[in-house]
Amino acid sequence: MIYRRFGKTGLEVSVLSAGFMRAMHSWGQVPAQDIPASSQGNLEDIVCRALELGINHFETARGYGTSEEQLGRALKKIARRDSFLLQTKIQPTDDPAAFRADFLDSLQRLGVGRVDMLALHGINDYRSLWQSCRRGGCLAMARDLQRRGLAGSIGFSGHGPLPVILAALRHEEDGGFDYLNLHWYYIYQVNTPVLVEAAARDLGVFIISSTDKGGMLQQPSVRMLELCRPLAPMAFNDLYCLARPEIRTISVGAVRPADFDAHVEAVTRPGRDAELPGEIDRRCRQAMQEATGHERPEGLWPLLPPWDLTPGLINIPFILWLYNLARGWGLAEYARKRYVHLGWDVKWVPGNNAAFARQFDLGCLAEKAGLGKEQLVLLLEEAHRLLGSSGG
Repeated sequence: MIYRRFGKTGLEVSVLSAGFMRAMHSWGQVPAQDIPASSQGNLEDIVCRALELGINHFETARGYGTSEEQLGRALKKIARRDSFLLQTKIQPTDDPAAFRADFLDSLQRLGVGRVDMLALHGINDYRSLWQSCRRGGCLAMARDLQRRGLAGSIGFSGHGPLPVILAALRHEEDGGFDYLNLHWYYIYQVNTPVLVEAAARDLGVFIISSTDKGGMLQQPSVRMLELCRPLAPMAFNDLYCLARPEIRTISVGAVRPADFDAHVEAVTRPGRDAELPGEIDRRCRQAMQEATGHERPEGLWPLLPPWDLTPGLINIPFILWLYNLARGWGLAEYARKRYVHLGWDVKWVPGNNAAFARQFDLGCLAEKAGLGKEQLVLLLEEAHRLLGSSGG
């Protein structure tokens, strides 16, 4: 296994981390005795396999149902405390005392007296940013927990817009943050400025859900399989992410012990062709250019306003990104599963879909993006027909 310094935390983390959201029994809390032995046994096998492979960073969250309880039981049974780094995540709240109570309860679920990393879970909008970073807020509480020896490094996870993530990254009161959990992968590079600034501030960067959110690469499209040969799309994405010096570790959300194997082979096999990711990237860019007129699927993203400054609250940058993924790289199934969340007040998929795009005047937006008004409306209508349906 390869290890990297996790920014200013000083921790040495394996380049692959074990995420324990997908291996849990239930999203709801259930009594420990009601967790099936088969589910607990599978999670324990995942822990054992991760340790065998040299993976030393285990990540969970209070919001992941039975994950903390199950992981805590497994670690107590299997691993020495000094053989792994443990991260959990707690959602910020208006009341820092409630944040503290949640954290202490999570420690009990995990069966430990201290976690090595504590992240504020989901700084996704300006409200959660305020909850976290206001004077006397949840970040201040997290630092108090750190001083008391209950938590090590303090970080945050961000699923929201780039300006919110950057604002959290730049926050300096209460010591700011030591690391962050970030969405960035081959198909989604909107957050590249975060990587650059994180490196300048020596923050550890942990890429979350790199396989599933990165295009459902555990079940890749036929087009992605073609474009990524001779690598599997999942292996290409791993290598592409880890080629960025700012990125220290990427998550593997294993459902079964064998899920680690392809990732480990990709990042550690001796004599791997260092030129392949660059060749595959060029191939993918060419395919995207031919299908959409842009080398990257988020080509128009920086030219369009955010959803909350758009008529009808339509999330146009996000919609056109999904539409381009479907057209250029065959990721239609992935795009539909993301598109369906629009309009349902999902924090990490905000705004409305394109169903009523023609009812609003999008002329000024289109002009700034170098498009005609009718051209933009037609693109949105075509995207809605493709992504809002259950089939192609």
